[in-house]
Amino acid sequence: MTDNIAAGSPAPDIPSPADGYVADPAVRAEWDNRYAERQQLWSGRPNGALVAEAAGLTPGRVLDVGCGEGADAVWLARGGWDVTAIEVSGVALERAAGHARDAGLAVHWVHAALTEAVLPPASFDLVSAQYPALLRTPDAAAERALLAAVAPGGVLLLVHHAGMDTHQAHDSGFDPADYVWPSMVADLLDDDWEVEVDEQRPRVAPDGGAGAHHTDDVVLRVRRLR
Repeated sequence: MTDNIAAGSPAPDIPSPADGYVADPAVRAEWDNRYAERQQLWSGRPNGALVAEAAGLTPGRVLDVGCGEGADAVWLARGGWDVTAIEVSGVALERAAGHARDAGLAVHWVHAALTEAVLPPASFDLVSAQYPALLRTPDAAAERALLAAVAPGGVLLLVHHAGMDTHQAHDSGFDPADYVWPSMVADLLDDDWEVEVDEQRPRVAPDGGAGAHHTDDVVLRVRRLR
């Protein structure tokens, strides 16, 4: 999976180890360990689907769900967006905040799981979730959190690796049935939403970084009407 999930209050600088993280500590430890194993896990460039789909949008407030090492957040901030970026891994957030600082850009960092984060409801003009590792729950908490964050007139852009949802559980412990996929979010839409894009397309993948072997994306772009 190419970016991740990731609460506490937004902080303008690098998060500290005692930054009020609120979520399952085992999830934080798992992702911290993944990041700590490599100096750089992802490519360092923004995700292609985000670049394509955000091109025609007027910059406003954006929530970057599972910001990882911050490539999308930095790209959005450079494009004039007011960025809030959320992530479970403190290791990833330190790297992301460093990249933003080096670029002279302001980003609000939130160290949390999406479902535990304290975020202003219905206030983001764009909610971007690029290949998020959102855990599935019986009450569809993550799916509802994505939708609840979008302001009236705003857009939810959810992108994932095509076909992953139909894979069998791996010996490594990864089971697709444990995670949220775009179709699950689409199933929750009512008349307050308009589907603008719901398709599978070839992935525009940045060179290098984990997940580069995936060739196709599922792209769901929906607009909140009211």
